[in-house]
Amino acid sequence: MTIEYVDLKKEMTVKEAIQHIKRTGVDRETINTCYVINNNRKLEGVISIRKLILSDETEIIKDILNDDVISIKTTDDQENIAQLFKKYDLTAMPVVDNENRLVGIITVDDIVDIIEQENTEDLQKMAAMQPSEEEYLKTGVFKLAGHRITWLLVLMISATFTGNIIKRFEDVLQSVVILTAFIPMLMDTGGNAGSQSSTLIIRGLALGEIEMKDVFKVIWKELRVSIVVGLTLAVVNFLRIYYLENVDVMVSLTVCLTLFMTVVLAKVVGGLLPIAAKSVKLDPAIMASPLITTIVDAFALVIYFRMATLFIGL
Repeated sequence: MTIEYVDLKKEMTVKEAIQHIKRTGVDRETINTCYVINNNRKLEGVISIRKLILSDETEIIKDILNDDVISIKTTDDQENIAQLFKKYDLTAMPVVDNENRLVGIITVDDIVDIIEQENTEDLQKMAAMQPSEEEYLKTGVFKLAGHRITWLLVLMISATFTGNIIKRFEDVLQSVVILTAFIPMLMDTGGNAGSQSSTLIIRGLALGEIEMKDVFKVIWKELRVSIVVGLTLAVVNFLRIYYLENVDVMVSLTVCLTLFMTVVLAKVVGGLLPIAAKSVKLDPAIMASPLITTIVDAFALVIYFRMATLFIGL
């Protein structure tokens, strides 16, 4: 915030207020909006320079000020403040303490910087990196590595669950070796499907378009979307592997049904996890592509081998 603002008293006339602005406004951050305070600096209202210019010089400020003031506290989070600027289309906002005393203002040019900073932070979290405010070319190699290696270690260790699942169903793979060829496709498609949903939900949460109370609406919508997407992918894939690659019909059905179920699961999980993260006061951005992919991969393999056992009779 800045303390360079124009303050007025409600006992002033419009003429006195304009004269005061001329004397003090040169060094102020903005004069477009003036703030009316009492002797204890408590915020009583706001008035625009336009309102002053268009009003009669003899009018009293208290009769024309706007006392419905949108203000923020000194302890408010900058991301929430940026959302308020967007919601109310403001160019400046007063900052008050716990006793409603005016201590400064925030202007929209500062908010633009905050939005850029918050977006950069979210992108870094979504890519499984520790956020950093330093410029890329000015950051040391070891520091960059440190920002990345923590999440990579977590994801690498969590991926061992996927390996354990494959080991558990090793007999199935040995009996029908061709099943192995479709594992990358199933895992990649599931991860991509989950990433699409999580990206949309994370962005919706950031913009305030989605709230915690919308969780069931999100699940219902993602479920319907996933059914349409999953059916389309499964049908196209069945035609490809059965007619073009001449794969056994039961193997083709196993692969395609697994693909359908994986897409449905991935999109629902991808839509649900960011909301769940926000509900426990975590940044939804951490529930992005890398983490969603790791979770979906494990479930996709379990579904795949269970379907193979069921349809192929292994």
